[in-house]
Amino acid sequence: MVTIMLVCSAGMSTSLLVTKMKAAAEKKNIDTDIFAVSASEVDEVLSKKKIDLLLLGPQVKYMRAQFESKLKDKNIPVDSIDMRDYGLMNGEKVLEKALELIEKNK
Repeated sequence: MVTIMLVCSAGMSTSLLVTKMKAAAEKKNIDTDIFAVSASEVDEVLSKKKIDLLLLGPQVKYMRAQFESKLKDKNIPVDSIDMRDYGLMNGEKVLEKALELIEKNK
C-alpha cells in the first residue's frame, strides 16, 4: 500500500486531483491511499498515520522547507505538485512522479 498525502490551503481544491490519482492507480493495479488535507491538519494526520510521500499544492509550495525539516527524521519525502499538472488535474502524471519519488526514497 502506497500512502500519499496532498496538502493545500483548505484541503478542498486538491480533492479532484486525489480522485484522478486514485483512478490512475486503479488502472495500474496499484494499491494506494491518496488523500488531501489542509496545511493546518498535517501534524495531526502525521501523528496518526504513516505516509510515504507528502505533496504540496501550488498554493502552499512556499511551506516546503518547513515540511522538509519536520519530516526528515521520519524519512518522508516532500515535493511540490507541478503547477501545470495541477492546473490540468493530470492525476496520472502526478501519480507517476509521486511513485518515482517514493521509489527513490526507499
